[in-house]
Amino acid sequence: MYLGIDLGTSAVKTVLVDDAQRVIASESRPLATVSPQPGYYEQDPAQWIDAAFATLDALKASHGKKLAAVEGIGLSGQMHGATLLDASSRPLRPCILWNDGRSAAECRILEQRWPALRATTGNKAMPGFTAPKLLWVATHEPDVFAATKLVLLPKAYLRLVLSGEVVEDVSDASGSLWLDVARRDWSDAALAATGLSRDHMPRLVEGCAPATTLRSELVRRWGMAKPPIIAGGAGDNPAGAIGIGAIRPGTAFVSLGTSGALLAPTDRIAANPDRVVHTFCHAIPGMWIQAGAILSAASCLAWAARLFGATEAELLAPLGSRPRAPSPVSFLPYLAGERTPHDDPVVRGMLDGLSHGTDRAAIVQAVLEGVAFALADCRDVLADAGIAIAEADVIGGGSRSPFWLSVLANVLSVPVHRFAGGETGAAFGAARLGRLAVTGEAIPAICTRPQRVETFEPDAELVDAYAERLPAWRELYRRRH
Repeated sequence: MYLGIDLGTSAVKTVLVDDAQRVIASESRPLATVSPQPGYYEQDPAQWIDAAFATLDALKASHGKKLAAVEGIGLSGQMHGATLLDASSRPLRPCILWNDGRSAAECRILEQRWPALRATTGNKAMPGFTAPKLLWVATHEPDVFAATKLVLLPKAYLRLVLSGEVVEDVSDASGSLWLDVARRDWSDAALAATGLSRDHMPRLVEGCAPATTLRSELVRRWGMAKPPIIAGGAGDNPAGAIGIGAIRPGTAFVSLGTSGALLAPTDRIAANPDRVVHTFCHAIPGMWIQAGAILSAASCLAWAARLFGATEAELLAPLGSRPRAPSPVSFLPYLAGERTPHDDPVVRGMLDGLSHGTDRAAIVQAVLEGVAFALADCRDVLADAGIAIAEADVIGGGSRSPFWLSVLANVLSVPVHRFAGGETGAAFGAARLGRLAVTGEAIPAICTRPQRVETFEPDAELVDAYAERLPAWRELYRRRH
């Protein structure tokens, strides 16, 4: 038996997986995000621990015998968050999250201080990454910076509480701007540019390698027969790739979670940082992931649900299973700024084309289309890096909507595929990494592709209609600048 724990932005999800790779049980607990100022997003690390422990306590109550047989644990987590710890490994302040936009000025300073940043990290300095956040803290909270002894990403903090050891995997570390992605090791020059050193960083391992073991008191709490091995794990999107078997070049997938991304595994670095293509190490050795990322995806639908005082299901039901034509309304999904291709933390969302005849369904459809258009931007910058997308699997909570996947197939002009349980892909991928850390089995034998339950083919007329709308949609951003 194996556990996968995904520390997301909106929830912690834990799955219990057996030797036949069947999900036996799952538990989820919500997380809250605080925005102390516009563009600032933070979470209290204590709630991560409370939520993760609550999922495990619930699994013990419902599946105690199976939980007792767990041999390996994999962790996945929201990337880029800055969790600052003191000499006693206590958080000094709330974690600054991946979608926080406060450090735009520090990004410019960082690239001036270290001209080799893009070539070494494979990424452009943007406020979402971890390193600029530390420069912001050094300037605006110097006492906190001076007291900082460890800087951890969210899941590494969870691992510290679970094990007592400070370890991170190279895929999550890739999103810090402190990693030399080709060497898969910390860059001393990158750390020095932010006033830090390796002493502030966790030990690095590959995602499928053993990292540590569960603390003895937690082994007793959850009634486990022996201390499970905790794997290196992965950032949420690399973990999602493991969960759907995206481990070879030529595969691509879309993540429709709180944020969104179009990702392609590669066996070489195909960096395009000037167009805001992200380069991350994959969770398995010798592989990387190239990605276009958008800051708001399924969170746009959640925003619309709050706006209309309805559930997401109530918003989607009237739309049916596929669009008949593009919505007359256009939506820019930049509710928290945008990464690919704009690197613009201050831009905000927009509805355009409203009239007296506009109804709720037209706005909801526009929201889904706006996210799809943003992913088309990601497709195009990946193409500029030499990565062509011929088809795409879809994971994340948004993958539950047939209408949205039909829109996506027509906007991207490729078939898109849905899996059963695709919304728990990162947690399932983490469980696979936990298994590999225990057994050392061949990666392709474990990281197989799950059965696709539905394929959404592009319709030629809708493809043409959306292609005709895309330039006007892009013009909305240009009009704001």
